[in-house]
Order: sequence, then C-alpha cells, then structure tokens
Amino acid sequence: MAKARTIGIGMDYSATSKSALKWAIDNLIESEDIIVIILVLSPKSDPANKKLFADTGSPLIPLIELKEPGVCKKYGITPDSELFDMLDSVSRDKMAKVVAKVYWGDPREKLCEAVNLLKLDSLVLGSRGLGAIKRF
Repeated sequence: MAKARTIGIGMDYSATSKSALKWAIDNLIESEDIIVIILVLSPKSDPANKKLFADTGSPLIPLIELKEPGVCKKYGITPDSELFDMLDSVSRDKMAKVVAKVYWGDPREKLCEAVNLLKLDSLVLGSRGLGAIKRF
C-alpha cells in the first residue's frame, strides 16, 4: 500500500476554487489521502482566534469541527454547504481525512508558507479564468 499523500487545496469559495476541489476529488485524491483545505482570509478580518494564530495560522481543524457554526465564527470562516457536501462525500467515499487550516494575510505568501509548513505533496488551486483580453 502506498503512503498517504497530503494534498492542499486553496479555497476562497469561488466557483473556480470549488471546480479545483472537484477536479482533485475526481482525478487526484486516492484512498486514505489527507486533504488540507487552506483558507486565507483578509488580514483586516478580526475573528476571535486571529490574535492567537496570526503568525502560524490556525491549528488543523477536522471536518467535523469545521462544520460547526461556532468554530467557523471563531476563525472567521464562511460556512458553505456546497463545500461541506463535497468534503463529506470524499471523506466517506475515498476514506480521505479532511482538515482545514486558516491563515490571515496575502494569499500568495500564505499558500507558499503552507506548502512548506504542512509538507504538502500537491497544491491544487483554481484559476481566475482571465485570458489576455480580460486581463487587458
């Protein structure tokens, strides 16, 4: 049996990040992998636990706790039933362990930090979908 991999998925609740999660579920995630949902919130947000974890990010939050409204409020997370349904499904169907980690700050910096600190084997991100014309 192969060693379980740790797969990070950057999540900002956008359609493209949810598509990236769906792609990872369909094409990348295997039995007993560890999925880390990485949420990077605005540094201006001020949830209760931000002061404790501003530098290191939150501790890993298991899926069962992530779905609790009180936990979401403590970390400034927006509950999303569509996201929770997808995560429940992959946890149940593929026996994957799902956790979340919350950071506050610049998403580019915090995602790079997460790759190193969490020792991720893969990082999956959505695309903003801007071609040359839309960027212009």
